[in-house]
Amino acid sequence: MKQESTKTRVDVGDRPPTGWVEQRIMGKGGKAVFDRAIRILLSLEVRGQRVMGTRRVLVTGCSSGIGLAVAARLAKDELRRFKVVATMRDLGKRGPLEKAAGASLNKTLEIKQLDVCCEASIRECVNSLPDRRVDILVNNAGVGMIGPLECQSIAAMKELFDTNFFGLARLVKEVLPGMKRRQSGHIVVMSSVMGIQGLLFNDVYSASKFAVEGFCESLAVQALKFNIKTTLVEPGPVVFASLGQTPAEVAEQTVKVITAKEPPLRHQTNRLYMPMTALKHADPTGRLPLETFHKMIFKHDRVVNATLALLRVLRRRGGEK
Repeated sequence: MKQESTKTRVDVGDRPPTGWVEQRIMGKGGKAVFDRAIRILLSLEVRGQRVMGTRRVLVTGCSSGIGLAVAARLAKDELRRFKVVATMRDLGKRGPLEKAAGASLNKTLEIKQLDVCCEASIRECVNSLPDRRVDILVNNAGVGMIGPLECQSIAAMKELFDTNFFGLARLVKEVLPGMKRRQSGHIVVMSSVMGIQGLLFNDVYSASKFAVEGFCESLAVQALKFNIKTTLVEPGPVVFASLGQTPAEVAEQTVKVITAKEPPLRHQTNRLYMPMTALKHADPTGRLPLETFHKMIFKHDRVVNATLALLRVLRRRGGEK
């Protein structure tokens, strides 16, 4: 005689109600505990990256150049690891970023107004974010200044420092307390090889980047106490690809830094300039790099003329990154 199966068939209607798992595991009030456990899980890191969820990245200076490229690249991340807040001083210049963002616009990328020279603007932007949370700050906004020192006004020099150095200080002051409370964060600062070695006719710009480098070196020590990483990204010129790298190439290097298990304090994006910066460390007296650069620039008239022609082009195309 054929024996009937003792297996029980479960119909759709037999499925446990919503919240059943939490209640069974945790008992009364278990849902709140369960939700909290999920939030903790979302914040865990494995091999330097989040298990689930996304990290909010605030990027400044996104109207063009490196900032635009970094914001668009992060927003298009295939693993959807980032929620990008791309900012700029003048929202009237948002067109190129919207085009670069494509389908990610208003999904993994949102555009907000932020002027790094205005504390109120910075605070308003950060206040608009859920829980004021910034997991990664990419400080990119900056201006340049090229030419003989005697041709530059003190007012213009102060304006440059207000953006390049004090803009960074204002941003860090605003987001650092939250990072400390969460015991997590990454401050990524777009510096320059000229923050390591000064170059001809870049006296004031180099000075601002030297200030940025010193600021971050000091900050990194105390930030590490709170599990906050600090990274200086040091590209060379990006006006022409033949002189160094394109903004897109620098953006790729920046993403590598952001997703690294142990982000470095310094990351030069272009090997072409490594010998130049190495000269400074090779001779503590400073004579070797000084004489080397002097010969490179002034030994032949053709080199000088080519340099001046390049400076004229850079001056025309200079400005905010």
